[in-house]
Amino acid sequence: MTPRRQQILSTAADLFAARGFHGVSMGDIGAAVGVSGPALYKHFAGKEDILGQCLMHASDQLLAGARELLSDGGMSSAVGPGLEDAVPEGALEALIARHADFALDNPALIVVQEREWGALGADTRAQVRKRQLAYIEVWCDALRPLRPDLSAGQARAAVQAAFGLLNSTPHSARIGRDAMRSLLTRMARAALLP
Repeated sequence: MTPRRQQILSTAADLFAARGFHGVSMGDIGAAVGVSGPALYKHFAGKEDILGQCLMHASDQLLAGARELLSDGGMSSAVGPGLEDAVPEGALEALIARHADFALDNPALIVVQEREWGALGADTRAQVRKRQLAYIEVWCDALRPLRPDLSAGQARAAVQAAFGLLNSTPHSARIGRDAMRSLLTRMARAALLP
């Protein structure tokens, strides 16, 4: 993704989070990035496309990051040298930490995902949902070896409940980033593991 395109998406997410999708025009987004509204059509088909790209890009980042963490090279750096026996728990710890960082660093995207889902067209919703379901499955692959007592459906439900906790940051991050990250990761771990 080009830096300009990323700037537009980031700015649009901030505006959508602050004013709602219907409270923001292409002109508003253009003005915020220093171009005319019509100039945005060079990059996107319209406002709904911008919203969809915001959510798809966020889902792609989470999914790619999770897959990288669980790859052989990613886990060795995530859990550190000499901790090969801790890889299953280390994998879940790494996923929790990465998602907490994402949520703390991208509160506008969390708000937009939660509040503007209905503004997406059916095709875009399906594309975003496909990515989200793949992300859930990566987490389930890390959780199930640690929680063999959970069925596949229970593991998915537990993971999604943990996402709810981690994604509470736009509403709950009032104690400073480091303290909030520590609290979120401890709470998510406690929610997922006995």
